[in-house]
Amino acid sequence: MADLDGRTVAILATHMVEEAELVDTRRFLDDAGADTILVAPESGEIQSFHDAERSFGKSYPVELMLDDAQVDDFDALYLPGGVANADQLRINENAVRFVQEFYESGMPIGVICHGPWTLVEAGAVRGRTITSWPSLQTDLRNAGANWVDQQVVVDEGLVSSRKPDDIPTFAPKLIDEIREGRHGKRQAAEAGARRM
Repeated sequence: MADLDGRTVAILATHMVEEAELVDTRRFLDDAGADTILVAPESGEIQSFHDAERSFGKSYPVELMLDDAQVDDFDALYLPGGVANADQLRINENAVRFVQEFYESGMPIGVICHGPWTLVEAGAVRGRTITSWPSLQTDLRNAGANWVDQQVVVDEGLVSSRKPDDIPTFAPKLIDEIREGRHGKRQAAEAGARRM
């Protein structure tokens, strides 16, 4: 697997994050040498969830509050899913701004399942090819994305996947993109579409 020593990845999540998408992808990144930091709008811990089983998972310590996070301190962003997690983040102005700044920086972004909701709010999907949990396809198409049903899609540093079962395919592609680095400055295509 690619060597990510010296690279720092922000994992933006909040309560009800899909546990497998948080933990399993993070393990791949850590094993590749990345320094992963759990960023959340709140301090303390966030509660994970298993959407398919409708059951709670473990709680995980927040390592950096969103208000204190600076995009320039990171090399990549990862947005795990979870219906309630993504729904809370997409209405949080600071979370949307953080994601938009990452997108505009050209740094790699990994996103899975319901995570693309925050990308929609940040105006970061117009003209991009992306996958997600199937129920998001209309939202993504309405925001100008080319939605496809594939295990993993890579589009100029934006790496997307559908569900926890895809993580073994998704995580190595995300690692490759982080190793490759920035893709030049991108502009949020639909800044006016964000709810801020």
